[in-house]
Amino acid sequence: MKRMAVVLAAGQGKRMKSKLYKVLHPVCGKPMVGHVMDTVEKAACEEIVVVTGHGAAQVQSFLEGRAKFVLQEQQLGTGHAVQQAEALLSGKEGTTIVICGDTPLVTAETIESMLELHESSGAAATVLTAEFTDPTGYGRVVRGAEGAVERIVEQKDCSPAEAAVQEINTGTYCFDNRKLFEALARVTNDNAQGEYYLTDVIGIFVSAGESVQAYCTSDLAEAIGVNDRIALGEAERLMRERIVRRHQINGVTFIDTTAAYIEAEVEIGADTVIYPGTVLRGATVIGEDCVIGPQADIKDSVIGNGVAVRYSTIDKSEAGEGTSIGPYANLRPGSKLGKDCKIGDFVELKNAVIGDESKVSHLSYVGDAEVGSGVNIGCGAITVNYDGFNKAKTVIGNDAFIGSNVNLIAPVNIGDGAYVVAGSTVTHDVPGGDLAIARERQVNKPGYADKIRARAKAKKERGQG
Repeated sequence: MKRMAVVLAAGQGKRMKSKLYKVLHPVCGKPMVGHVMDTVEKAACEEIVVVTGHGAAQVQSFLEGRAKFVLQEQQLGTGHAVQQAEALLSGKEGTTIVICGDTPLVTAETIESMLELHESSGAAATVLTAEFTDPTGYGRVVRGAEGAVERIVEQKDCSPAEAAVQEINTGTYCFDNRKLFEALARVTNDNAQGEYYLTDVIGIFVSAGESVQAYCTSDLAEAIGVNDRIALGEAERLMRERIVRRHQINGVTFIDTTAAYIEAEVEIGADTVIYPGTVLRGATVIGEDCVIGPQADIKDSVIGNGVAVRYSTIDKSEAGEGTSIGPYANLRPGSKLGKDCKIGDFVELKNAVIGDESKVSHLSYVGDAEVGSGVNIGCGAITVNYDGFNKAKTVIGNDAFIGSNVNLIAPVNIGDGAYVVAGSTVTHDVPGGDLAIARERQVNKPGYADKIRARAKAKKERGQG
């Protein structure tokens, strides 16, 4: 049976008090509507229609290529919103999921279970429900004597008896697609809000003798619709818990599960240990047997097996197997480390390729550089890659030794096995196997330090006099 989806993403979200359109607010690094799209895609929906309104251009730009789009120019209710998809879906045979773009916590597993119930029962509609101790604010699911769904009543339209019902409508549905649009044509706005409710379709089906099913989720988080910053924070917390739990199940150790921030797309290998204060963002991939943190911030980077990262930031970079990074290292975009490298404290790399077993142990800057294997770069050494107008490249060969406080003025090439003496400022290539000294000859002036002190003391005494 063909599966389709309508994602409702037209609401302005005034309670968010934000310049950013509501469904584009991120939860664990991904806009809410992105999570919803992932869910319906995993449910094997062949055709997805996104209903936009306020901020339509931004939503369409974010989801371009993943869906078709229709515009709800006036927000006249959820039923009216779904009607905007009629030209694209009406008359087609199959099942249509209707889901709100601000419900990022609905899982693909729940949707799949809901679809199985819907399709096996031959229902005209199936509602995703949940049972709340305090259901205030939610539409109530009213069942008949035999437990069948009779209608859904919005909070403002509830009688006292209906308001006491604890089973609520989450706002996610499965419909027989053809019957959905036939029923929508009969929906009116005769209610307290003056809107066209999608929930009225349920009553229409029941009146026509159609079967309406309810799938009650055991995860109350799936009922959360994000309408303000408080709900956004709660969704973020719950999503983080889910992400951490998933990694734990896959063999990752978290020293403190509440003190790690892991975004939705991050991958982590088994037997890796995550220490407190770790932030893993974007398309980051962490290998097996790593030690990450404390206080590691890694974004869009690939970290090999057995890597240690402490008190450091890594952005759009790669680290090979067995490498050690930090503390207090900064790997800027384009950095690529080989196997068993050591990048120590207060080292900054940018657009630099570092070969296997090379070391940049402390207080150095290596930018726009290609460094071979087995290279030692001493304390305070820098590649001088920018002249105020253009960037230039430094190339250091295998097994070279760069002494402390060396300036390599790019463009410059240091050959294999070359040795650059500490304190040198190198402006010309150093052939392989050569030793380069580029510093002024030291001159000692006997007794001159004492003369300087005596002169300073005399000047001070004259000033006091």
